[in-house]
Amino acid sequence: MDQRRAPEYIIEVFASPEFVKDVVRGILHTIFFHRFFPSIRPRTRDILGLTLPFVEDVELETLIDQRTATLARQLDSSSDVGARNSGVRGLMAVQFFERRRQKAWFTKAEEEVCWEQWTLDVTLATPRTESERAKVRKAMEAMLLKAAMKIVTTVNREKDHIPPITTSESNPFPYQIVINPKADGWGTRIGLF
Repeated sequence: MDQRRAPEYIIEVFASPEFVKDVVRGILHTIFFHRFFPSIRPRTRDILGLTLPFVEDVELETLIDQRTATLARQLDSSSDVGARNSGVRGLMAVQFFERRRQKAWFTKAEEEVCWEQWTLDVTLATPRTESERAKVRKAMEAMLLKAAMKIVTTVNREKDHIPPITTSESNPFPYQIVINPKADGWGTRIGLF
């Protein structure tokens, strides 16, 4: 069995507390728009003056909203500790899996093998003055455009590692969104999907 490490793409995210949920949701929906294989009707949403793709799927939207809210709460509680000046950081990872048959002596089991990971490195900025707010907003707009362009160029360039679709299920590749992912192992996979 081929046990190569799945490619990981890192996106740096910079947002103020009032926009962190919208920015993270926008980036996650952009990733899923390009890597979610069920049939979807294209939708868009405007975030900070930028029109981004949006995946209209209740289960996926709920998961994105839950994980984004969890990350935002974590960033907010960390910023209360006094790390406002240095910028509070958090990580979120989107992982896509392939189901592979695992042959054992007398059984046939399935294992999930990660074939791609997107890691969002989120930095929370807390502007204090109106001029700082304007600078942060301009930086967020530039960062969001850069992130969207990185996703689009990456998914168009990096296709060879996508496994073949071998099932008739509507979503052939399971996925998960993990807050503060640890090193590879069981701890990252238990109870997070």
